[in-house]
Amino acid sequence: MTATGRFISLEGIEGAGKSTLARALESALRARGLPVLLTREPGGSPLAEQLRTLVLERGPECITPTAETLLMFAARSIHIENRIRPALEQGSWVICDRYSDATRAYQGAGRGVDSALIEQLALAVHAQLWPQRTLVLDLPVEQGLARARARHGGGDRFEDQDRHFFERVRARYLQLAAAEPQRVRLIDATPEPQRVAASALAALSDLL
Repeated sequence: MTATGRFISLEGIEGAGKSTLARALESALRARGLPVLLTREPGGSPLAEQLRTLVLERGPECITPTAETLLMFAARSIHIENRIRPALEQGSWVICDRYSDATRAYQGAGRGVDSALIEQLALAVHAQLWPQRTLVLDLPVEQGLARARARHGGGDRFEDQDRHFFERVRARYLQLAAAEPQRVRLIDATPEPQRVAASALAALSDLL
């Protein structure tokens, strides 16, 4: 990674506003003359996007929590090598909608996958390549789910989960923020998008 490349990840439950914030941050950083790669997980490259479809779309076969975790890391490995590492090496700011903290929260806390397995896979797939800053957009579960359902109706396999699933996910994100306060910053996602973007930029100020 060059001296100017920065890796930022956005996390949060469904309806937290990650996609909206990602676009706002991209615009703000480009306005400062910075090169930006806006990407997402699972996905981010053509092959990884195919794996995203397998993970998110409802299908006739059951995907076990372990299989889901392995698919997430398979997509992540492809994404890192084909998009994230090259962009960082070229000095770009990478803004990624979800990363391994999402696996810790969704597959770990939400699905009950062994945290030791998740950490082992993270080490194998990306070792020390963690974001310099992770912004967790936090809001009450009911509010997030209402936003998500209003946005696109039926949703995907994750939005089919009940409130208790997302309460576990949210609790894990809060634990991660408490455990790594330098890297992981909580952002109140309840205000209007402009205020959320302002809070996010303030949380990135030391990296600018």
